[in-house]
Amino acid sequence: MKAIILLGAPGAGKGTAAEDLKQQVGIAHISTGDMLREAIRAGTPVGREAKAYMEKGELVPDDVILRIVRDRLQAGNPDSYYMFDGFPRNVHQAELLDDLMAKLGGEITHVFMLEVAREVVIRRISNRRVCRQCGAVYNLNGMRPKVDGVCDVCGGEVYQRADDNETTVANRLDVFQRETAPLMAYYEGKGKLMRIDALDRKETEEQILRHLDIDSQ
Repeated sequence: MKAIILLGAPGAGKGTAAEDLKQQVGIAHISTGDMLREAIRAGTPVGREAKAYMEKGELVPDDVILRIVRDRLQAGNPDSYYMFDGFPRNVHQAELLDDLMAKLGGEITHVFMLEVAREVVIRRISNRRVCRQCGAVYNLNGMRPKVDGVCDVCGGEVYQRADDNETTVANRLDVFQRETAPLMAYYEGKGKLMRIDALDRKETEEQILRHLDIDSQ
């Protein structure tokens, strides 16, 4: 079992890169946010535990998140190649993930830091629009829905999230830099951190594949 990690500020393109890699080379995409929501919807024991924290307005503890990750990895093929999107978020989570992978006979092979200029990220997120019904993501710069305000996928309402504004985005970027610096140092110390210029979608994918020694299709 092998896995890679995609790190990057909000708007750096982690989700887009993950989807591209999944389509191109079949790397299984693990989004802890998606898995958490699914566990809550399914009413699993760990999902109910996570929901109890969220209903009290508390962060879901790291050990609960790791149990969700563990359940996902154990349910998959032991020879699979996995891709974590935006996880781990701190050094403690990284240490827990390393321990979990070791117990499952796997390893984190590469950690890709997707780097985009601050002003580009602010512009991207400020122009981001989301379908209220299915969650499809659009952008006013080049990825508009075919009909303004209407989702191409399900016909739902496409809107701007309240926190997708310049002031809020700038604050989120400051928080990200503070919280992620120790995590980057952690993986850099292990010789696994690769910095990727993520300005262009296709070039981002190709850079990652070169590091993985996998040809793009």
